[in-house]
Amino acid sequence: MKKSLFVSFLLLIFSLICSGERISLWPEGKIPNFQPQQIAATTKEVKQRGFNPSEHTMPYLEWYEAPKEKNGACMLLISGGGYQNCCDWRWIDRVAKKFTDLGYVCASLTYRTPRPQGLPIYQSGWQDGQRAVRLVRQSAKKRGFDPEKIGVLGFSAGGHLTVLLSTSALSPAYDPVDAVDEIPCHVNLAVPIYVAYALSDGLTGPNTRGGDAIDAKLSDVFKFDAKTCPMALFHGGTDPYSPIGSTQIYRQLRRMKIPAEVHLFADRGHGFMGDPNRGESGTAYDHWLDRICEFMRQMNFDGRLGKEVDLMSRYAKDDSRGKYRKEPIWPNGRMPNVQSKQCQPYLEWHFPKKRTTEAVQIIYSGGGYGGNNPDSFEVAPARRYLNEKGMTVVTMKYRTPRPQGGLAKHTTAWQDLQRGIRMVRNQAKKENLDPDRIGIMGSSAGGHLTLMGATSSKQKVYWAIDDLHKISCKVQWAVAIYPAYALTDGANGTNSQSGNPDDARIVPEFAFDLDTCPMLYIHGDADGYSPMNSVKCWEQLRRMGIQSDLHTLAKRGHCFQRKAAPGTGSFSWMNRIWEFMNHKGFNK
Repeated sequence: MKKSLFVSFLLLIFSLICSGERISLWPEGKIPNFQPQQIAATTKEVKQRGFNPSEHTMPYLEWYEAPKEKNGACMLLISGGGYQNCCDWRWIDRVAKKFTDLGYVCASLTYRTPRPQGLPIYQSGWQDGQRAVRLVRQSAKKRGFDPEKIGVLGFSAGGHLTVLLSTSALSPAYDPVDAVDEIPCHVNLAVPIYVAYALSDGLTGPNTRGGDAIDAKLSDVFKFDAKTCPMALFHGGTDPYSPIGSTQIYRQLRRMKIPAEVHLFADRGHGFMGDPNRGESGTAYDHWLDRICEFMRQMNFDGRLGKEVDLMSRYAKDDSRGKYRKEPIWPNGRMPNVQSKQCQPYLEWHFPKKRTTEAVQIIYSGGGYGGNNPDSFEVAPARRYLNEKGMTVVTMKYRTPRPQGGLAKHTTAWQDLQRGIRMVRNQAKKENLDPDRIGIMGSSAGGHLTLMGATSSKQKVYWAIDDLHKISCKVQWAVAIYPAYALTDGANGTNSQSGNPDDARIVPEFAFDLDTCPMLYIHGDADGYSPMNSVKCWEQLRRMGIQSDLHTLAKRGHCFQRKAAPGTGSFSWMNRIWEFMNHKGFNK
């Protein structure tokens, strides 16, 4: 018994040393809406021998040990637990370590739980959260950070509290108790992770209709006032606390022209990180914390945003390419809808020197269907990157400019793509590749073409000219990079309404047929060819039960990858492709 008590005592001392110091949020006797059944303690504390609830009624801030080299910003970390407890202490500690290593001053909030009686489930947490932000801002000079560089990150119910703090700072959660409450309680950056209770069909629990019912609305507790700050939202695609909560918050931020990101992970439920000691190596799920750091770097929250680097300079040579060949897509005289002013379409095979997978990636560029270039920055770096990984890449030159004679802008390109997929599938076994592991990838107009190929492969776009037509043009995955023309408010150009209104719908040429495959979307948040093209298509795939990934990038426009600063998502974007294929098992 004595030994166990001594070990518990040592663990408590170690925790206090690592954390720095605790600060009570309220003056004694001044806790608003005090309820004696509530406590302020992490589940770790509650499980300690001798825990006495009556001694843990005061919510508190816990400051972590200061970084060796401060970057001028502070992060407030908030646990989830359904507003019933504060259960994420392991992840809070892990995030704090990562941020501290990067120069952020860090503090965690332990707020009152369980849910208060006779009040909204979030009320006492919101009160404690607003007070905590004020105390953090008050201590900025003492602790060495800018009072206007306060970020907040929270999980689940803590994600809900994070959204409250970042959208509703001008709505007081309690009556002032002392001079501290004269200090503003807005935050400057927010990271809600699998936010709960965001939609009207799940205000106190999981979403009863998946958050996607026609009458499911964003909670009106989020005011989205003038102090609303940039956000990066993270969510799993199968979360019963619906990821549509995150996409709806993202949409509202875009309406307000507030920079934001949303990161959605296929096949992931609530608490998608799981055990902090057990990740899924080489997947986006394994690197979610890096995405947060990239967002903060892109926002220059750490003051360390560097000079942008040209993508082509980073992938200048085909050093990892082995065998190469080029071939026309159509036999002589058999090309459908021939147009005299269009270029001749062809495929180029780029085999890696050392192959690690039997999968094949087909890649092509954008160009507004006015032109396309298989050696451009939208194609060459990606093919070199995948060759380095050991994957075979086939690049395609499709027919442009846009066809005449009443044909849709994408018709001849779509014919070329269907024929090209059939050619790759037909030749795969001869090259010791898997004919049932073929993916397509395109950017901008090429992203639109990718959606055509991924959602509409059952449609006939040309008459059969040989037996190749009998081969399926279904693909197993697709990568859409800033796809254009996907919504009705931008069917032929930039999105006139930014894709945000409900009446900006997915264009009818995307059939979303029964052969539609999982997809990865990457899009710049500031793109005139709206990221809602990607978001609304991702939402449609989810309705069909097709789990996909999506990443938007704050402050980035069209062609976000052409030049990018190190440490940002626009710099590391190609890793999302490999991570997605690893997770889905296409690389095996």
